[in-house]
Amino acid sequence: MSSVLWIMRHGQAAPGHPDSQRALTEAGRQEVARMTAWLAETLDGALLARLQIAASPYVRAQQTATIVADHLGKSVETLNLITPDDPVEPVLDWLQANAMASPWLLISHMPLVGELTGRLVEGDPRSSFPMPTAAIAALEAEVWAAGCARLHAFRHPAELT
Repeated sequence: MSSVLWIMRHGQAAPGHPDSQRALTEAGRQEVARMTAWLAETLDGALLARLQIAASPYVRAQQTATIVADHLGKSVETLNLITPDDPVEPVLDWLQANAMASPWLLISHMPLVGELTGRLVEGDPRSSFPMPTAAIAALEAEVWAAGCARLHAFRHPAELT
């Protein structure tokens, strides 16, 4: 039986320092709202009921997750191992331990979201999937390991305007 995973990049953020405190811009909030509407239309009731959301502890990812969770009637778990420059391997281990039983939406940053998507689909550690702000990659897999996932859908805000 396959499971599903959505990987989302946070919405557009304002420049600033420290990086972990950068907040969404108004345009970023609008991007996330458009993508959340698409996600809500895509999810069937059974999948939505089981969906869990995890986000990076960085402000912009938490703000993105809050917008999505509020719209979908969900809560957000903070996952400290999905910050921008974290390695992919611990995330793969986390997915193997947590993402087979229920569907997850992970909200994080580049380069991690691109590298994670690339590794799951292509299997090559050098692979990276281009992900604009607020983009969502929908994956399916029998097991969450390098090269074992199939890209089921990919959407970004510019497609939905």
